[in-house]
Amino acid sequence: MAVVATAPMVVAPATATPLSVGGATITRTVAQADGVRDVYVRSTAMKAEMLVKVLPSRVNAATSPTLYLLNGAAGGYNGSSWFDQTDVIKFFADKNVNLVVPVGGVASYFTDWRRDDPKLGHLKWSTYLTKELPPLMDAAYKGSGRNAIAGISMAGTSVFQLSLDAPDLYQGIGAYSGCAMTSDPIGQAFVKLTVARGGGNTLNMWGPSNDPEWVRKDPYVNAEKLRGKAIYVAAGTGVPGQYDNINAPGIKGDVTALAERIAAGAVIESATNYCTQRMQTRLRSLNIPATFRLNYPGTHSWPYWQDDLHNSWPMFAAALNR
Repeated sequence: MAVVATAPMVVAPATATPLSVGGATITRTVAQADGVRDVYVRSTAMKAEMLVKVLPSRVNAATSPTLYLLNGAAGGYNGSSWFDQTDVIKFFADKNVNLVVPVGGVASYFTDWRRDDPKLGHLKWSTYLTKELPPLMDAAYKGSGRNAIAGISMAGTSVFQLSLDAPDLYQGIGAYSGCAMTSDPIGQAFVKLTVARGGGNTLNMWGPSNDPEWVRKDPYVNAEKLRGKAIYVAAGTGVPGQYDNINAPGIKGDVTALAERIAAGAVIESATNYCTQRMQTRLRSLNIPATFRLNYPGTHSWPYWQDDLHNSWPMFAAALNR
């Protein structure tokens, strides 16, 4: 689906002419505040112009690794982006890394869908994110060829799946409040609910429940293929924690927002906690090293994900700069 920027913008001469690499083309770049760039990419796979928000490294270096941050099931729209909800601009100001945040992907699981969906459209997210975008970003922003990926909620599943799709692309994976299971009844129910809330139909994504694609996309089942990656996984209990009060970030005195965070956020986070504990057991059984942050009081909300990004950054930095 095509994307349209709504914020006031000033065209920047970041790309004087279109830049094409491997089936994707940067058609224009628009400067936003604090060094962020809105990069418009014409994707062959997606058959659309896609928006990517990029914060290039502000460290003077010959090359920079890239950290991809995926938004959740809302696709980064209506204030649901890493740039809207967290301190990424400030946090990465002194770090040699290109920050790339794709916009879109509502209820898509950032996967290649089998068929076009009447509501969600033509979706080939995995091909776009793993084959088209990385070489294009490297060419445009002096990428070193080393990459990490992190995501929240729905994308906490997708980051593992994208690594399965492109085994050599990412050196690090961060999954914050996701469910790394798709083929068991609980995992399938979680996926179907998420897609349905966005108006999509999983029959167009991976087929019926007994289709082998559900197993092929299951990080829990295919955990052995994650060996060698730097992995950070986190989920709270769902019990209200330090950011679940009337003065918390994202609430700012709004009683309705607080009630929603505690009600819906508690249920969703408790479910992702179950999945995450199962994934921890699975990786331990395979002797695959991973860092887990579990069982802390907290709901399914951005302030906890900001903490997780901060906490996982040293792991990413080490993996990206080897």
